[in-house]
Amino acid sequence: MKLLRFLLFPFAVLYDAITRIRNCFFNLGVLKSTSFDIPVIAVGNLSVGGTGKSPQIEYLIRLLKDDYKIAVLSRGYKRKTEGFQLVNDTHTAEDVGDEPLQFYKKFKNDITVAVDADRTNGIQQLLQTHNPPEVVLLDDAYQHRKVTASSYILLTKYNDLYVDDFVLPTGNLRESRRGAKRASVIVVTKCPENLSKSEQGKIVRKINPKSYQKVFFTTIAYDENLKGTDDKLAIADLQHKEVLLVTGIANPKPLLNFLKEKKVGFKHLNFPDHHNFTQQDISNIKKSFDELPSEQKIILTTEKDYMRLEGKIDQLNYISIKSKFLNEDEIFDSLVLEEIKNKN
Repeated sequence: MKLLRFLLFPFAVLYDAITRIRNCFFNLGVLKSTSFDIPVIAVGNLSVGGTGKSPQIEYLIRLLKDDYKIAVLSRGYKRKTEGFQLVNDTHTAEDVGDEPLQFYKKFKNDITVAVDADRTNGIQQLLQTHNPPEVVLLDDAYQHRKVTASSYILLTKYNDLYVDDFVLPTGNLRESRRGAKRASVIVVTKCPENLSKSEQGKIVRKINPKSYQKVFFTTIAYDENLKGTDDKLAIADLQHKEVLLVTGIANPKPLLNFLKEKKVGFKHLNFPDHHNFTQQDISNIKKSFDELPSEQKIILTTEKDYMRLEGKIDQLNYISIKSKFLNEDEIFDSLVLEEIKNKN
């Protein structure tokens, strides 16, 4: 794989040139970018793969929902519908995508959730609803330059910083590292919980933020109680059960490490990110579950995968996660609230 990526370097140079020209055209106004009168916060990354966008969006929802009317707008990755969709109780993950459905089911009494590949049209449609939002959170829209967000939050993984990477296909960056300058906030995600202040300082120096940028550090916090079929179970209870773990996420390694730390034994069925489970997949999962030797057994998955598996498999449970700041969470909150206040 490394050799192939090296051989593809000329294509990476071409890709880099194309994305630079595109960004330059947006910066110069040659390509149209629409601004809105309400605060629009774009959360995204420079690289492909999971950097923890969903937990960060949910953190912002919890921060803002009591004081503002919030809408979350996503493209609805791998959905089978087209155009603008306002998520409701009748929708499935196939209709609107797993992450938007997750946001809706968790916060439907507090926020509006919509999907549209055209974010400009999506925001315009939201503003025409009977209960228009006061703040829009754009999920995975860092490269969507057709909307000029009022603020950008850039996420980068602790063990895969964008400053150590290169553009596709040689590396994993969707655009050059220069794109980081659009962000006012940079969040280093999926950090070890015990990451020291000195190590944080080294990473900040490596990132070398602009004078207007602030760098924060977060980790993944797993809920100690399961949800789903048997929401009375705790993680600790899994030590006494046969666990079939089913994942279809970009990087399941943190979850695997968490379960091992909790001394939970499991058999792992690993699927690609955002995998649309076929009937054959479901049959194979059920067969693997039936083959587990103990009567005390359980199927465990992630919250995102639960959105795609719910109703297809019995005895299905999931672990939910949150984004947890290692420190300076109050400073992060204040920066977000101040940017919203300034926009209003």
